[in-house]
Order: sequence, then structure tokens, then C-alpha cells
Amino acid sequence: MKRSSCQAFCLIFLLLPTVAPSQTLDVPIVIDCVADQAACYATSRVQGLDPNGDGFLAVRKGPGTRHAMIDKLYNGDVVEVITARYPWYGVRYGNGRRGWVHSKWLRDLAG
Repeated sequence: MKRSSCQAFCLIFLLLPTVAPSQTLDVPIVIDCVADQAACYATSRVQGLDPNGDGFLAVRKGPGTRHAMIDKLYNGDVVEVITARYPWYGVRYGNGRRGWVHSKWLRDLAG
């Protein structure tokens, strides 16, 4: 009886949605969109990564390679571009996560 209760609990626990851990960025991404603006951010897709190379786009704590990598994005992943420090974009993706990516690998989606 105890074993089946544990299995049920474990199954429920695994099916619960996960919350992204809080991220501390070296360079914060400030969301300064006015609520009634029609288009606040650009939506872009990660594209052009070489599957025979790294195969991922590094998400960093700030705009530049000197900042630590905190996550990875892959071809087809969709992000919202919040701010820019060209050639780096501050993006929001996934479950509210934020970070900085190089603009070379993002393509705007028509909207």
C-alpha cells in the first residue's frame, strides 16, 4: 500500500508544471512597454545554427561573450526581443526566462 501511494505521489509531482528559477543577470533586461501599445516587442525565431557545430545559441547574463552562459536555445525556439545593445538582444523566452543572445541567429517572425 505504501509503495503505490509513493508511486502516485511521484507521478503527480513529475506532472506538475515547473517554474523557471530566478535569474540574476549582469545587465538587467528592463521591460518598459506601455500596456496599451499595439506592438511592444518583436517576436523572433532562432535560425541558422549549424547542427554540425555547437548546435545551440548561448543565452548569457549580459550582452557579450565575457558574460556567463545561463541557458541554451535551439533552431526553431521562439523569443521576444525586449531590448537591444547591438549586436546583442535582451530576450524573454520559455516560462518567463530572460537573457542576452547574439542577434545574428534571430529571424523576425511576420506579425
